[in-house]
Amino acid sequence: MQSIWRAPEISWRWWPVFLRNLLVWRKLAIPSLVGNIAEPLMWLVAFGYGMGALVGKITVNGTEVPYILFLASGSICMSAMNAASFEALYSAFSRMHMQKTWDGIMNAPVSLDNIVFAEMLWAGFKSLFTTTAILGVMLALSISHSPKLLVAWPVLLGVGITFSCIALIFNALAKGYDFFTYYFTLFLTPMMFLSGIFFPRDQLPAVVKGVSDFLPLTCAVEIVRPLFMDQWPAHPVRNAAVLVVYTVAGLWLALALTRKRFRG
Repeated sequence: MQSIWRAPEISWRWWPVFLRNLLVWRKLAIPSLVGNIAEPLMWLVAFGYGMGALVGKITVNGTEVPYILFLASGSICMSAMNAASFEALYSAFSRMHMQKTWDGIMNAPVSLDNIVFAEMLWAGFKSLFTTTAILGVMLALSISHSPKLLVAWPVLLGVGITFSCIALIFNALAKGYDFFTYYFTLFLTPMMFLSGIFFPRDQLPAVVKGVSDFLPLTCAVEIVRPLFMDQWPAHPVRNAAVLVVYTVAGLWLALALTRKRFRG
């Protein structure tokens, strides 16, 4: 019997699975997109304009910027995280466990590894739709017109892929939808407040700040925020490397746990 920890066995047979998800999603694209962008835009309006009127400007790396710019550059990373996580959790779990779509696909010459890989890419790709729409709104509101936002766009795709890998780990462990509450409550929500989205991380205690340096959302914000400010990130290689480690380790663990689940 092959080990569940063997290297991923990926071929181009992931593409039909990805395309299948895309064709199904097209029927609900508009309501899905509206639902994904409504919450982050409410955060942006309520905190960006409401609290921003009280805070005024905030200092980032020695540069004063409007609070709404500070918030927008962090919240778009949060939106990529949430959109990818929801897709890789609730939608993927429905296809895997409730609808038995994965079982049907494996009757064709498509391996489980290719299905999980396709789900990872699909969740990341779907998060890109959300962040693109939000980015368009931010441009319309003149929050930022930096040409470096063109670099932020593929970075946000990478952020979505990173969090889809992490979410697929919990998808493999879940027995029902209620299990995902632990992921959102104990992992995503604390990370939102420790990653410098709403306030500078300099305000955190030294130990907490040290831990937050290695959170995936922190690394995403550290790359994207300077691009909104028309600056280049201070440590792009280090932060990108952390995201790559989370992605590779997350995918490997998600594959192993999913193989174990289907073996059982």
